[in-house]
Amino acid sequence: MSATLDIASVTGTRALAADDTPDIVRELHDRAEITDALYRFALGQDLRDRELFASAFTADAELDFQPTAGKWGGVAPLMTGRDFIVDTILGGFAGRVDTSHQVTNPRIAIDGDTARLTALVEAQHLLTADHGVFALLKNRYDVELRREGARWLMHRIRIANIWFTGEPTAIF
Repeated sequence: MSATLDIASVTGTRALAADDTPDIVRELHDRAEITDALYRFALGQDLRDRELFASAFTADAELDFQPTAGKWGGVAPLMTGRDFIVDTILGGFAGRVDTSHQVTNPRIAIDGDTARLTALVEAQHLLTADHGVFALLKNRYDVELRREGARWLMHRIRIANIWFTGEPTAIF
């Protein structure tokens, strides 16, 4: 009789036999790296760290913030390409908006060298000159990722707003 490890609750997969340890380790490593891509996205903005922020994306990434902007009557371009995404987001906030992001509830499905991630992200945006003007957003992120070398990178990101409070039009 073979011993089994019940990691289904951790990985969302079937129970694996004890001799599947390399597979378990690889899957857990992939899951940590996939989640880290979203952490790099969030923290890169908060620290205004261009290199960290850019490290979250494939060169041909696509970021769709349109559903969220549309919810409060705003307009956002479909951002295509790592450089355009980084320039647009960091450039739009530089010296004007302070941010903090919290990532929760990540759910991951891996299929070879591609993966899907859904997560909730709470994003606080405050005008640098007047923190009394703010927008607090709770958004659902739907992300497609690709493995490139040893890293997982976000390829397509769709951000849908669940709720907001404050003045998003003053921030964006």
